[in-house]
Amino acid sequence: MAATGNRDSEKWDAIFPPDHTQTRAETIRALFAAYLANDRAAVEQAFSDDFRFGTPYGENIDKPTYFAECWRESDWIGRHEIERIMVDGDEAFVTYRCVARDGKSFRNTEFFVFDGDKVKRVDVYFGPSYRDGALVKQER
Repeated sequence: MAATGNRDSEKWDAIFPPDHTQTRAETIRALFAAYLANDRAAVEQAFSDDFRFGTPYGENIDKPTYFAECWRESDWIGRHEIERIMVDGDEAFVTYRCVARDGKSFRNTEFFVFDGDKVKRVDVYFGPSYRDGALVKQER
């Protein structure tokens, strides 16, 4: 997407360069930053039109359903600690720890599939949740 003088497209181009110079790992890091900034527009732009999201609950939802059912304000998140990103061609795994402002944390792994410069699919694998060092059941 070329910059058109529109502030939103210029912001997008700064995060996700239109010349495809950004690596898969950089794209994933930029997505995590966009989530933390509650920048839904940047996340929507990063996903392909035929984006799918899968969970251990057997869900396999499309892009509109993802944003209707899964997107929420991110002000509860204190930080993401990306532990590792492993890329193999158009696929990547990221393992991260999300630390909430209330002290609760959880650790997940996500599998990304890219189509060109867009994220075509994300499958999330939930890890355990903790509060003050004690294991707690992760809410859905």
